[in-house]
Amino acid sequence: MIERYSLPEMKKIWSDETRFRKWLDVEIAVCEAWTYLGKIPEDALKRIKEKANFSIERISEIEKETKHDLVAFTTSVSEFIGEDSRFFHMGLTSYDVVDTALSLLINDSLDLIIKKAEKFSETLKEKALKYKYTPIIGRTHGVHAEPVTLGFKFLIWYAELKRDIERLKRAKENIRIGRISGSVGTYSHLDPEVEEIVCKKLGLIPEKVSSQVIQRDRHSEVIAALSILSSTIEKISTEIRHLQRTEVLEAEEFFLESQKGSSSMPHKRNPVRSERISGISRLIRSHVNTSLENNLLWHERDISHSSSERIMFPDVFLLSDFILEEINDVISNLIVYPERMKENIQITKGVIFSQRLLLLLGEKGLSREKAYKIVQEKSMKAWNEKISLKELIKTDEEIMDLIGEKELEDAFDMNYFFRNIDYIFNRVLSD
Repeated sequence: MIERYSLPEMKKIWSDETRFRKWLDVEIAVCEAWTYLGKIPEDALKRIKEKANFSIERISEIEKETKHDLVAFTTSVSEFIGEDSRFFHMGLTSYDVVDTALSLLINDSLDLIIKKAEKFSETLKEKALKYKYTPIIGRTHGVHAEPVTLGFKFLIWYAELKRDIERLKRAKENIRIGRISGSVGTYSHLDPEVEEIVCKKLGLIPEKVSSQVIQRDRHSEVIAALSILSSTIEKISTEIRHLQRTEVLEAEEFFLESQKGSSSMPHKRNPVRSERISGISRLIRSHVNTSLENNLLWHERDISHSSSERIMFPDVFLLSDFILEEINDVISNLIVYPERMKENIQITKGVIFSQRLLLLLGEKGLSREKAYKIVQEKSMKAWNEKISLKELIKTDEEIMDLIGEKELEDAFDMNYFFRNIDYIFNRVLSD
């Protein structure tokens, strides 16, 4: 599916070519650091930088024998370098290279995700402002509650997405870490200054203390942040799915003229993209537990995390990238039916104004318990008999003696529900 919806930038980041290129960037940076410290001759460094390269086919061939990808990589590079390869990978262990390069890959991926999330936030903001005063029934437990506005819904999603973006940025800062500290993290065969030089060159921060690996709590935070993002996106897609139900039909996904909703029922227009987003979001979140368990390594390190990470990181980033593209397109082209929203507000015959009546009767001196009983009985009668609650109240002399015609009309004025919409928008958007 991802192939069909080409995501060239993210796919390139998680390709073998880019992974090995990042490994080589780390190795060359180490050679430069050693040269600065006088351990590698400058002319040797020059030759290494000129010749250093790799062959993916050769790496694959060597790995079949060595069963070790980093050894296969260094062997392939050494074949290009020649005699000066004795200076290559000097003092390093595999995960000096692999973990530092992984941080670079994750940072590049997060940059792309954050960029697309910020683009989606602008789409949500635009829709929030466009539908700021468009009435739609609010639903709690799936049941009509009181009116909100469609723009208010978009504003809630916008505010949540901004928090998602902040989480992603914090996770990015916490994974912007490199380690060049040797086999068990004690710099036995390295100078700590090598790590400082390499990390500065690569735009990373040296890990203050590590075993053979950067501790996986940092990586878990990345997966958690992406999973929370996916839950926000699924929340939005789930709402679209509900709004597109035939009985509701207040909004729906854009449907191409050539599109088919069913192989057997030509009339069908289904929210397939929103449903697809829901399914993929669940898959993204399924990696959270794996990422947490990857933090539980034996002693200074085992490789139980390695196999799952080779699947987890490309999957989570590619899928997150995909659903961001999808949801942004769905919302950008969403078809909205304001008239249907108004019709749906009216189907409960005005019982959504029950709280206004309850408060009004309380202001007139009735106890809350008595006022609640009166309004509930009238509301149930209006609902069950499909008659207007306002007209039903008008026939009750006891109530009308208390509140009068004008106050009754005011109690059923829908604009009352939206009197603080501007305040809420200003509070959110002023940030």
